[in-house]
Amino acid sequence: MTAWLYLFSAILLEVGATTLLNLSEGFRRLLPTVGALALYTAAFFCLSRALRDIPLGIAYAVWCGFGIVCIVAIGLVMFRQHLSLMAYCGIAFIIIGTVLTSLAGAVRH
Repeated sequence: MTAWLYLFSAILLEVGATTLLNLSEGFRRLLPTVGALALYTAAFFCLSRALRDIPLGIAYAVWCGFGIVCIVAIGLVMFRQHLSLMAYCGIAFIIIGTVLTSLAGAVRH
């Protein structure tokens, strides 16, 4: 269970870092740039701890899936970035795939 907490912490840290990366304006703004680098470092630390107990493929699939969904939501709400219907359908598939992958990761042989 601790590994999953590390994984979800890693995801939240990465989402925060990616949001700050957008606010850094291509590394032209110091505070968002430093914040993004610090959060990415913490995210990778948490991911490395999660990988002790969660298989790499499962962890990375969950990391990507949840991260994408969170970033799309932040882009929509904070930055007013809208996507096409096709893109939203693709994100729905990502959500389905992430849930299925997470469920498969809970199974141990």
